[in-house]
Parts: sequence; C-alpha cells; structure tokens
Amino acid sequence: MKFVDEAKIRVEAGDGGNGCVSFRREKFIPKGGPDGGDGGDGGSVWLEADPDLNTLVDFRHNRVFRARRGENGRGSNCTGKSGEDCIVRVPVGTLVHERDTGETLGDLVTAGQRLLVAQGGRHGLGNTHFKSSTNRAPRQATPGTPGEQRNLLLELKLLADVGLLGLPNAGKSTLIRAVSHARPKVADYPFTTLYPHLGVVKVGPYQSFVIADIPGLIEGAAEGAGLGVHFLKHLARTRLLLHVVDVAPPPGGGDSGDPAGDVRRIVGELAKFSPGLAARERWLVLNKIDLLPPEERDARCAALVQALGWSGPVFPVAAVSGEGTDTLVRRIMAYLEREGADHDGR
Repeated sequence: MKFVDEAKIRVEAGDGGNGCVSFRREKFIPKGGPDGGDGGDGGSVWLEADPDLNTLVDFRHNRVFRARRGENGRGSNCTGKSGEDCIVRVPVGTLVHERDTGETLGDLVTAGQRLLVAQGGRHGLGNTHFKSSTNRAPRQATPGTPGEQRNLLLELKLLADVGLLGLPNAGKSTLIRAVSHARPKVADYPFTTLYPHLGVVKVGPYQSFVIADIPGLIEGAAEGAGLGVHFLKHLARTRLLLHVVDVAPPPGGGDSGDPAGDVRRIVGELAKFSPGLAARERWLVLNKIDLLPPEERDARCAALVQALGWSGPVFPVAAVSGEGTDTLVRRIMAYLEREGADHDGR
C-alpha cells in the first residue's frame, strides 16, 4: 500500500429541518389551534482515530463527506427526525487543519478519540411556539439553520517512541528488521526507503516501544532535495533519536567515505528543518561493524567518536547479524521508562 501522509477533504454538516405550520383539524374539535412540530437537527461530521489505519490513502478518491439533513417538522406536533452524524475514520496521529484559515482544529493521538469538524444545523421551530393569547392562529415558523462546511487538510504524524535518523544505506531498515517484526525492503544494492515504517520492539513482559524508520536524508534536504525532509515531521513526536552511521561505507557508495562528515551534514539538515528536533536526545549507533576486521573495530569507532567530539551514548552494532542490538534495545527501554517516570513525577 502506498504511504500517504497528507490529504485534502471537504466536510459538510447537515442542515437543520424547517419548522412546520399546521393546525389541528379533527371532527368535533373546531378551531383546534396550531400543532406544527419542530424540524430535526442536522447531522454533524466527526473525525475518529482508528488504530487499524496507518495511512491516509483512502482519501485520495473519496474527498467529500456529508452528514444527513434534519427532517422537516410535521403536523400533530410531530418533530422531524434528526440527521445522522457522519463519522470519518482517520489514523491515530492525524493533525487536522482548516485550509481556508490555517487554523489547527485538533490532534487525534489516542485510539477512539473524536473531533467535531462540522457542526450540524439547528432545527427550525413550528408554529406551536408562536401561539399566544393574542395570536391564537400563528402562521409563522422558522427555517433550520445551515450546517457548517469546511475544507480540511489532514496531516499524519506517526506516533513512535524512537526515530531512526541517517543517510540512505546507513542500515536503518536492516536495524528495524533486526529488533522488531517490521519488514521494510532491504537489499545489497544502493537504494533508500520510500515510505516510513513502524515497528514494535518487545523487550520483555509488558515492556515494548515503537520505533520509526523514515527515508534517509541527503545534503540539501532542508531545501527540498530527496525524500527525507518530507517525512522528518514523523520524528516530531519521538522521545529519542537514533543516528545510524555506516562505519564501513563501500568505495563509490552513497556515503562520502567520511562518516564524521556525514554525521555533521545530517545534523545540519536537521537543524535547518527544526531546531527543536535537532536539540532532542540523540544516540549514536555505529552500524556495520561486522564489515570491519575484528582488530580494527574498537579503534575505528573510537576515532569516529573523537572526531565528532561526541559525549552521548554510543552503540556499535551489526544489524544484519543482530550483534549489539540486544544491548541497544534494553538501554532504550530503560531510558523511556525513566523519562516516563520523570514526566509522571512532574
């Protein structure tokens, strides 16, 4: 399924039903008086977060959503039936903006959460409401009010605890395959992930977290080059970033052959896109150590850390074989639990 993370839709709530002008007409009851009923309320349009959806692809062809109109009132004080609401299901993590004003209407971040995006019209009043001692035969009723209509922009931001960051071919997809059941495409030739992937990492009983793999960044991404910047927003909700670096880039590959320079370029693109994202907690994952001679691994990793002036956590791993990944996921789980406890304490 093609990943779609933005969609434009139109929502139209139902109009309220009109009030009725009617008079009671029964045998042996002369001048029965007014008995016009009220109209029904128009249906509203709601967005509901559905955990079974993971893209906005359903909105590529179905872009207009209408709720039902309220029925008109009838005689014998019969109220018109209210229109049915229209429930539009969207993935968890969907941001809702009004296209005409740019206003953010809401953020659907929990399963089952609902957001009212178009209020149905109010019902009109029947002539019963206008009777009085001086107006015993009112021929007056009010129409229902129109329902709201809006043009919306839906923007999906994946909900993940941990995000993977790095160049194309750094091994992010292989890493997410090694630690979770997600199965993004990997191969032994240069290419990049085209769509984000989510994986659930199970560490132990009642211990798990969600990790996101996004398309790799290239230099100039903040100016629109490549695919990665289009999906960087999916890292906005993460609590921890893993910067995956290929410590053994092949000659003539997508990397420059200078891992330290590659890290600096990615950090620069991240800062251009969002200074807040660049300041987020970030760990260094040195991937593909299995391609280095065993006697050179420690020295190459230490040289890279020294060249970067890195003071944060560093994890040498071989994602293909799984070497070092167990230590990595356990440290991540401990960090997330500690962060959660600190947040609850505040």
